Amino acid sequence: MKKESPIQVVVEPVFLEDQSLPLENHYVWALQVWIENQGAETVQLLSRLWRMTDRNGLTQEVNGQGVVGEKPWIAPGAMFHYTSGTSLTAPSGLMEGTYHMCTQEGKKFDVTIPAFSLDSPHETASVH
Repeated sequence: MKKESPIQVVVEPVFLEDQSLPLENHYVWALQVWIENQGAETVQLLSRLWRMTDRNGLTQEVNGQGVVGEKPWIAPGAMFHYTSGTSLTAPSGLMEGTYHMCTQEGKKFDVTIPAFSLDSPHETASVH
């Protein structure tokens, strides 16, 4: 049985109509991200890996140190919130990721960010 992570991640994507250019296949979302430490140890977010796949199957990966220029420490019971963004060349897709973290004692571990939908009002579905 897989042990559940004490780190809970919630992502709320918001489509940004004013920054998107549908005629040029450019669709933009803001991402509100909350990371909550429900565990007993203080942890640090070291790096992240995001994977975005648009409805056409095109996949992009973004990885790097920390988030929004920070490597936050998150105490037990605390929450870290930040705003980021992403873009796709299609009006919809999926996004998922991993945070690489460590404890104060240096024990490293990964937190999986479950897939979530990136949807825009420009998505048109047809049944053939």
